[in-house]
This record gives sequence, structure tokens and C-alpha cells, in this order.
Amino acid sequence: MNWLKDEPREVLPSRARWRTVLHEVIFEADTPKGKGFDILLIVSILTSVAAVMLDSIAAVQSLYGSLLYRIEWFFTLIFTAEYLLRLLCVGRPFKYAVSFYGVVDLLAIIPTFLSLFLPGSQYLLVIRILRILRIFRILKLIPYLGEAQLLVKALRASGRKIAVFLYTVLTLVVIFGSLMYVIEGGEHGFTSIPRSIYWAIVTMTTVGYGDIAPQTSLGQALASIVMIFGYSIIAVPTGIVTVEMSQAFGRKVSTQACPECSAEGHDVDASHCKFCGALL
Repeated sequence: MNWLKDEPREVLPSRARWRTVLHEVIFEADTPKGKGFDILLIVSILTSVAAVMLDSIAAVQSLYGSLLYRIEWFFTLIFTAEYLLRLLCVGRPFKYAVSFYGVVDLLAIIPTFLSLFLPGSQYLLVIRILRILRIFRILKLIPYLGEAQLLVKALRASGRKIAVFLYTVLTLVVIFGSLMYVIEGGEHGFTSIPRSIYWAIVTMTTVGYGDIAPQTSLGQALASIVMIFGYSIIAVPTGIVTVEMSQAFGRKVSTQACPECSAEGHDVDASHCKFCGALL
């Protein structure tokens, strides 16, 4: 009976240690093995992206097309195995799968398999370059990682204000576009209200393609008002985000990844994950 009770205690810790070691190698950059793994991963990503770019050149593709095709599948299988290992070593695989890095890792391998049914989709593999964002952890660029976290937090905090601002801008371009349609009409290029709204958006954002321009004096006067509005409102979202960033300034984050949900951006003195509550 004692043997039956002790057996689970021997199995569970060994499995926990195995997952812990795998997690440290794949997710952490503080150990030599973890850093070596991440550097090797980045070299593989750059090589695979270079192969995809070379394959898009007709002269190179005609000479080395078969070799580049094999290289593409070689790296895709490696990244597929790496993605599955990441899901295996975290306590909450779904949490990682729907995270930013989890989605990027999945998108990095889908195009190759998709190319079996949709020829040409393999060129979407250049999205693998997004995985280079992991270099922030590898090189321990904590100040840059902290700034990135501050920016994300500021954008989230100012989301409602920016939504109200965008609604106001949308209302203005609809009004100005409709007025310009009435004033100029189809003979001057404003053939419909949607096309006139397109002109209002281009003008208010100070892009100014010039493909449509008012010809009448009244239309030019309205265009001047739209331009002035554009210059006056272009700094509004910048000010909103700046205020939120100033409030979040000074927070420091670490590069440690949660062993359960793989989330990063914890405070340097945190002992538990602020996203799932797991022990760090």
C-alpha cells in the first residue's frame, strides 16, 4: 500500500522537472542553453526568409528552385516541431497559442502547408521575420522591452479616447465629403458620396494624392477648411497616448516568461504571473 501511494509522487515531479527544463531552454534567455537556442532560432529564421526572397527572383528560382524548395520545407518542419514543443512545455497551451508570439509562430508555418493547395502562398513566409522580435530578450535589451511594454499599456489605456476621436473624424469626413459632392458634382470627379468621402479622408490626413481636386471657388474654400482641420486634429491621438505613457513611465519589466501561459512583461520583483497567477 505504501508503494502504491508513493508512486505518483515519483512520477509527477520528474515530469514537472522535464517540462521546466524544456521551458527554460525554449522560453528563457537567462541561461546559456536558452540563449544558444534563441540565437540558433534567429539564424534559422533569417536563413529561411532569405531563401523565400531568393525564390521570388526568377533567375535564381530557375537555377536553384528545387534546392530552395527543400530548404523551405526543412525549416518549416523545424519550426513546426518548435511550435509543438512550445505548446507542450507551457502549463496552458491555449493561452500561448492565442498570444502575439503564439499567433506569429503559427503563421510562420501555415503558408508552406497552404502552398500544397494554393500555389504561391509560400511567399507569405516572410512573416517569419516578425519572430526576430525575440532578439529583445536574447540581447537583454530590457530598456527597449520596457518601452515596448509602456507603449502597449498606453495604447490600451487610451483605447476609448482614441475610439471617440476616430468617431469624430469619421463624422467630419462624411459631412465634408457630402458637402463636396453637392458643391462639385460628377463633372469635377466627385462622382459619388463615397468617392467624395475618400477625398475628404485623403485631404484631412494631409496625404494629398491629387487624383481628385475641387475646381470651383466654393469647393476650394471648403477644401481649405478641411486642410486646416487636418492640421489641427493630427496631433490629438499623439497627445492622448503621450499622456498615458507619462503616467506609466518608470515601471520596469523583466524578461522572464511565465511557465504556465508564457506571458512576459512582469515586474522585476514579481513572484507570480500578473496574467494567470502562476508562480514565476
